[in-house]
Amino acid sequence: MRFGAIPLQDAEGAILAHSLQGAGRKVAKGTVLRPEDLAALAAAGHEVLTVARLDPADMHEDAAAEALAQALVPDPSAQGIRISGAGTGRVNLYAARAGLVRLDRGRLEAVNAVDPMITVATVPDYHRADADGMLATIKIISYGVPADAIRRASAGAGDAIRVLPPVLSSATLIETAVTEDTPPDKGRAAMAGRLHRMGITLSPRVVVPHREAELAEAVANAPGQLVLILTGSATSDPHDVAPQGLRQAGGTVTRFGMPVDPGNLLFLGALRGKPVIGLPGCARSPALNGADWVLERVICGIPVRSADIAAMGVGGLLKEIPTRPMPRRDAEG
Repeated sequence: MRFGAIPLQDAEGAILAHSLQGAGRKVAKGTVLRPEDLAALAAAGHEVLTVARLDPADMHEDAAAEALAQALVPDPSAQGIRISGAGTGRVNLYAARAGLVRLDRGRLEAVNAVDPMITVATVPDYHRADADGMLATIKIISYGVPADAIRRASAGAGDAIRVLPPVLSSATLIETAVTEDTPPDKGRAAMAGRLHRMGITLSPRVVVPHREAELAEAVANAPGQLVLILTGSATSDPHDVAPQGLRQAGGTVTRFGMPVDPGNLLFLGALRGKPVIGLPGCARSPALNGADWVLERVICGIPVRSADIAAMGVGGLLKEIPTRPMPRRDAEG
């Protein structure tokens, strides 16, 4: 591609590099200049224009962005992705369904390493996607790039972005009441909202006393494909009421605690192949917390091991809570 200033009379068919005010109208940057554009600019007193001209081996920015999008998403239906139209060298990728985004970091880094003018920016790996939420933007920075560079960027890029759909459709939330006077908990509303976004329905409300035996019975009889436990008193030990209740029901606890704040007091287990998540108290709020990261993976059928939860600590400081009894920052700053 050739780029630079040329006399206005030589600019027909070139791409205008900067928007200019013509006589009676604006001529936008990126316009492939026609005689009427040049006449309007000449009438406004412009004599020299900064333009780009593509070489025979170049691809126009829009065609290049479209080609790369097709390479990244060769099967939109299977990948759960919708490809937008191209404009100003940009194509956006949107989620066709709710789910969890998985990225092949190596492939995407290889795309971005081919030519600085060829760029792909994405949401983070494991990002929860809502239907029609943006996943990535493909932007060709210059007005054109060598077709060979697009071919090299496209090689091996297929399926580097995918939206995994939920594999579960129902959940049971079991709440424990510390006393008979414990008021209805707002946690159910917050959890219902989280689950609804992923297409998961909640079974009727279950509230039991904060005791192992009653909790064990509720867990054993829970109808949902996923069991969630939200206790009226914080679970503070691997042998506290909630994890012990799961064990008493015949289940297992695979992980207690996570290096994500808020969300430290989560535990994960299973009963007869059914996943069980002990929710931290912060799940009563709709704000992002560590339970979201585990919940979304479980819903979408991604195995979650103890090591996976341990790895969430890098980037796991989600939000300062000014009202906590012992804030992280001391009084002296």
